Amino acid sequence: MKFTTSETTSGKLHTGTLGNVTVKIYEHSRKISRPGKRPAARSVFQVVDNTHGKGNRRLRGFSTWAEAAAEAERLAKLISTGQTAAATLTNADAASFGRVKELSRGIDLPLELIVARYVEAYTILGGDRVVEAAKDFNRRHPVKRAARSVRKVADELIDLQTKRGKSTLTVEDTRWRLARVANAFKMDVARVTTADVQQWLDGMKAAPRSVKNFRAAASGLFKFAEARGYIAKGENPVASTERIKIRNSEPIAIYTPAELRRLLAAAKDSFKPVIALQAFAGLRSAEVMRLDWRDVKLARGHIELGADKTKTASRRLVPISANLREWLTPHAKKTGKVFPHTRAYFHELQRDTAAATGHEADEKTGRAALAAVEWKQNALRHSAISYRVAETGDVNRIALESGNSPAMIFQHYRELVTPEDALLWFAIAPAKAKGKGKAAPRVPVTPPAPVANRNRILQMN
Repeated sequence: MKFTTSETTSGKLHTGTLGNVTVKIYEHSRKISRPGKRPAARSVFQVVDNTHGKGNRRLRGFSTWAEAAAEAERLAKLISTGQTAAATLTNADAASFGRVKELSRGIDLPLELIVARYVEAYTILGGDRVVEAAKDFNRRHPVKRAARSVRKVADELIDLQTKRGKSTLTVEDTRWRLARVANAFKMDVARVTTADVQQWLDGMKAAPRSVKNFRAAASGLFKFAEARGYIAKGENPVASTERIKIRNSEPIAIYTPAELRRLLAAAKDSFKPVIALQAFAGLRSAEVMRLDWRDVKLARGHIELGADKTKTASRRLVPISANLREWLTPHAKKTGKVFPHTRAYFHELQRDTAAATGHEADEKTGRAALAAVEWKQNALRHSAISYRVAETGDVNRIALESGNSPAMIFQHYRELVTPEDALLWFAIAPAKAKGKGKAAPRVPVTPPAPVANRNRILQMN
């Protein structure tokens, strides 16, 4: 730093220059009294400090030129680099600053950014709760927890079900449902929020029962993740979502004979017996997927459902009507699954079959547009039960055949259709190829057995 000196009425003025910054030092002569001696003259130096802002000039006193010149150079450097605030530090401030620097050692961030982040967190939390918030966040998102995608956790759960001997159908059902969950949440399982899950459930275009089943599957997945430490305890995002209510008072959905004919005509050849088993024997879709051809006793005229294949875990016999026999005979095998595919493919075939029943208008042929038949959840089974009740009038018998309680049959299936409708329903049979003759007349369904005889049959089986 270079200085120039000029004389003033009160002493000397030293002007220091550093770049474009100048700092003034006033030098005054002071007399110092000495006992028994003549007074001596001594120079004192006052450095002009302009770092406190315009109109707030301060003088800093020093007893030696070296100290004054060093201070002037320090102030000039602070002013030239925009760090004038540092020049105002008191000794206590400087000590505090040093302590802050010591505490922040190891954090690779500028000190002003550390303070800014703290101030922001303080504002968000509404007080000095930063440490408490950090501990809570670390509990939910520990640094040592390895990130696991929702899909990876779903695969682990499916593998575990397989190792524990869960049925193939159960594993396939889990795989199908969790595939939907994984596709909806392509992220770390610990990052999925309740809001994310609720939005997904709200956007599902499915019946309330299906939405409820998907909610249960998702909840099972996150419980599995919670038990293995992939998410924090109590952080299952499904737990706080809205529970799906199923109103039992809603009327059941059934098909008309005309709608069923269109579904069977549009179905792939291998899927026709699957539809027929639900429509004419009243089997649940899950029961069809568990069914083996050895359980289909065509010669004896019934289907044997073991306890391991029914929803109620109780064995039952279901009669094979004459038209159902015609649908099953071309596909029957000695052994093997009636539907040897996945649940996902089962639902895909349902969707494709329903879509194939409709067509657009064709001006060339004069064909009018025809809306597709809607695939109604469980409607094939509901239809079979409804038409059987209308045909036989025996609620107790149909309850045994379908695996429902008589009260359920009486409440939901009685008088939904007429006996005339039932005749049309059970007359639906495959079209005969040309040259094969006319379709055989339908054999009447066996009339209800007396109660005593029916109980004896059940006991024998």
